[in-house]
Amino acid sequence: MVRKEMIAMLLAGGEGKRLGVLTKDLAKPAVHYGGKYRIIDFTLSNCAHSGIDTVGVLTQYQPLVLNGYLGIGSPWGLDRRDGGMSILPPFMKQKGSMWYKGTANAIYQNMGFIDRFDPEYVLIISGDHIYKMDYDHMLKEHKRSGADVTISGIQVDYTEAGRFGIMHIDEDRRITSFEEKPKVPTSNLASMGIYIFSWPVLQQYLIRDESNRLSDNDFGKDIIPAMLRDGVSLHAYLFSGYWKDVGTIESLWEANMDLLTERPALNLHDKDWRIYSVNPNRPGHYSAPDAVLSNSLVSEGCVVEGRVHRSVLFYGVRAGADSMIEESVIMPNSQIGQGARIYKAIIGEGAIIADGVTIGSPDSKTITVIGSDEYVTRSPMLLEVKQP
Repeated sequence: MVRKEMIAMLLAGGEGKRLGVLTKDLAKPAVHYGGKYRIIDFTLSNCAHSGIDTVGVLTQYQPLVLNGYLGIGSPWGLDRRDGGMSILPPFMKQKGSMWYKGTANAIYQNMGFIDRFDPEYVLIISGDHIYKMDYDHMLKEHKRSGADVTISGIQVDYTEAGRFGIMHIDEDRRITSFEEKPKVPTSNLASMGIYIFSWPVLQQYLIRDESNRLSDNDFGKDIIPAMLRDGVSLHAYLFSGYWKDVGTIESLWEANMDLLTERPALNLHDKDWRIYSVNPNRPGHYSAPDAVLSNSLVSEGCVVEGRVHRSVLFYGVRAGADSMIEESVIMPNSQIGQGARIYKAIIGEGAIIADGVTIGSPDSKTITVIGSDEYVTRSPMLLEVKQP
């Protein structure tokens, strides 16, 4: 086996409960985004552009669609003999098989896979974030600082800080404290869930954590705090680009709406940093404000006979005559009936909205969600529920 300086371990097994019916039968990283993509495309494309050719993808919850989508990693250049992509479900262990108990336990269960490549560094990443990052720049910073651990951090709004691991750093970017999802955040520097560990150090802490019966076996709750208590050198890599944790209905909807400007913060047409995808369709196009498809991304293969405003339509969508779609995300192969009205909603893949049905309302402050393959024959009153 060829030795690798750094390999990536991609955590893609989360249940995604906060995405509700969208992840009922689907792993969160496989959720659709942006008219063409699935969420996991962004992390894998970052690996491709960063020169990382060995990626272990750790799957667990509802993996069927995700595993089929990933295949052997061809779109991301990971179909190779030395390294490449390996899908690592928990049931691969022949003895003492169990579900992954937490993020740290997931890596612990796959230490044998990591050791096959004898890496100096291990990159831990998540499959449910939307962003572009050159991990090689982060690795260079890790080497320069001489740290044992480097955590990528980004400034977030204080109202959102309680969703993340929150860090304090000194003037040299050394991490002085870390608290996972604090009830009252005292900083807004959030961990992006992107870690570079020197492998011998991480291996030692994984083994120790696994023997602790009181541990949640989680990086943010257990591994990082334990390292801080022991005086391990932790360094922050500060990121200032677009990054979105799409773990809630609101954040997924917002991430799609973020694309609907003439100069979006996340450029899907960047030829120097393409986002690779299994889907053969090209990215949706931006249309002029006075067009029928105003301020929207509409993928090729859509048939639109009504009006669309500030919305994202995936491939295969059909919208009937006199229909209206506004501030909504319509996922692949959904059908919107004649005279239907869709306001501030996410319509799941393959859903059918019958003629004349109204989903949501123009002045709604919440997001209505229709699950995949649902058939809606009348205007629902109880589906518009504010997500937790």
